[in-house]
Amino acid sequence: MKPPPQLSHLDSQNRPTMVNIGGKAVTHRIALAVAVVTLPPALAALVTGNEIQSKKGPLFQTAILAGVMGAKKTAELIPLCHPLPLDDCRIKIEAGPTATNGTVDVTIHCRAETHARTGVEMEALTGATVAALTLYDMGKAASHGIVIKEIRLQEKTGGKKNWRAAEGAGPLATKSRPSRKK
Repeated sequence: MKPPPQLSHLDSQNRPTMVNIGGKAVTHRIALAVAVVTLPPALAALVTGNEIQSKKGPLFQTAILAGVMGAKKTAELIPLCHPLPLDDCRIKIEAGPTATNGTVDVTIHCRAETHARTGVEMEALTGATVAALTLYDMGKAASHGIVIKEIRLQEKTGGKKNWRAAEGAGPLATKSRPSRKK
């Protein structure tokens, strides 16, 4: 039987530790993350033109700004993350069609990019998460029935290997993809 893999954030005595990236090469890294938020009928009915206007302001636009701010502060939120200078962070929010039960799924895509010695996955995931939490915060006046039902990495490039979630195999299915050599 194969032993379980050693987690990168544990030392040989199983104590939490920051990964030493000093010897790694700086490479161009990109990560794409997604969050799916289900809006209950009371809030879904307010979606017009891929936005919701409220007394607090436009929900989707505010969530985009919050997501970018969250991505930039990832190392302050996740204890063992290295602080990374982001070259770019883009968030796109799309409302899907209204379901028969009156709900609407909103998909948040976060793309984070850097040139660094370590990956930018956590920044993309944090950006998508903070945007989803902002939708909840701004929409809860209409309904507390908002559900953040999925947050996941879709793809990452750069470093030792590239990775992409398997297409069409469900939200948790993944497959490895070999590095692209240039």
